[in-house]
Amino acid sequence: MAKKTPSRAQAVAATAQEQVPEQQPLVTPESESKAKPAGHDSVAPPALLDFMMTGWKPQGGKPPPKMKNAEVFEARRREISKLFPGETLVIPTGHEKVRANDTYYRFRPGTDYYYLTGNMEPDCVLVLQPKEGGGHTDILFVETNPGRGDSTFFTDRVKGELWVGPRLGVKESQARFGVHEARGLPELPGFLEGLRGAAVVPTRVLRGMSARVDGAVTEHAERDKQLATALSEMRLLKDKLEVRELETAIDSTHRGFEDVIRRLKAARSEREVEGVFNLRARVEGNDVGYGTIAAAGHHACVLHWTRNDGDIKKGELLLLDAGVEGNSLYTADITRTLPISGKFSKEQREIYELVLEAQNQAIAAVKPGNDFMEPNRAAMKVLAEGLYELGILKTTPEEALKEEHQFYKRYSLHNVSHMLGLDVHDCAQARQEAYKYGKLKAGMVLTVEPGLYFQKDDLTVPAKYRGIGVRIEDDVLVTKAGCRVLSEDIPREPRDIEDWMKQIWSEKR
Repeated sequence: MAKKTPSRAQAVAATAQEQVPEQQPLVTPESESKAKPAGHDSVAPPALLDFMMTGWKPQGGKPPPKMKNAEVFEARRREISKLFPGETLVIPTGHEKVRANDTYYRFRPGTDYYYLTGNMEPDCVLVLQPKEGGGHTDILFVETNPGRGDSTFFTDRVKGELWVGPRLGVKESQARFGVHEARGLPELPGFLEGLRGAAVVPTRVLRGMSARVDGAVTEHAERDKQLATALSEMRLLKDKLEVRELETAIDSTHRGFEDVIRRLKAARSEREVEGVFNLRARVEGNDVGYGTIAAAGHHACVLHWTRNDGDIKKGELLLLDAGVEGNSLYTADITRTLPISGKFSKEQREIYELVLEAQNQAIAAVKPGNDFMEPNRAAMKVLAEGLYELGILKTTPEEALKEEHQFYKRYSLHNVSHMLGLDVHDCAQARQEAYKYGKLKAGMVLTVEPGLYFQKDDLTVPAKYRGIGVRIEDDVLVTKAGCRVLSEDIPREPRDIEDWMKQIWSEKR
């Protein structure tokens, strides 16, 4: 009797049964993801596979519309192209990361990749390939979409559409993102292999985003670093679109702070504060731009207090450092210090007003032509003088401010500014001479955030101030004439904060 040839579905099922569930990798396995059932899954029998792969409406139709502002991303690709003529540039977006066993953190695309493409899908890679006549061809490597013609659409829990949702596919990605060419991720290893060797075109890779890409292309540390630096320095100056996106994120953050104030009257824990703010971030944006700091009482003296597991107590302060990351991935970064009872105590107000004056002087120093560090110097001078007047600093402000002393830092700890944009600490790979030791230029957006933190066990501080932590942070755009505080609508003055809280608490809902 002739041996019956198994159907494609039966072959797939047999293969799946042979596979033993294994420990999930730290990142998604890109286009090589297979239909591996989890330990708690049942293997789909051939009859189910055959049934699942029939009876679907044919796919097709018009290509997706080009994404909004595609011309902006195109212009950025042309700008980086001009900086590296005749060289191949490889910019991966990165991969999903395991949170626990076989569950993943929500994916957020790599900043530089997103800045050049607008694409939010994981595992993709942008390649700028040099053309003989100059310039580059954009090649976008993306996940293929086999549709219902491959059983992985329902058997692959990592990539399958019925598990994680649809993806664009190759031709659709080319149309959507306006690139010259799109290819499937299965073609990427062969393409990268072709970049090896001394006789090929010089190649630069944005390192640290994809271990597979890093391992596939010979590393040239200095050259690769120059690519990362160039991308960071491109982002130092924000265009009008970027400023609008930041304003949108700041407006949402403002509403998030008001959500917190509404809850604060009855809140019992810092986790409630975090949860309330984070709800606004997910409703109006992509997520929070960084871990929300909801620090009540002496927790406010810990700069990056993100445990948020403390109690909310009347009479204390809440330091809320939070920012909504918009759907375009630009993030706000705002801090307000709120009196939990609705009124500052005498001691709390004294410290708050000192920090506010430091911030006002720092903002006044934000203008084109000034050193990036000038706002910091202005703020630290105010803080040192105030700490001396309070009897906390025993040396004169002049002595405390000397580079070889910096005694004031016991109570302030950090500088007052960093760049802001797609990353909360934006442009981190820029050269020091272009950033920290450079000049402010119109189009830069930076934070201004002085603070004072009096630890509860610091015997150099009068007992009445111990445990008080105050930070005030705003997002500031450098303009041709000076600066504009993008977050100016969020109250800062102590009386305005008290009135703000009173007004929100009096609302009828």
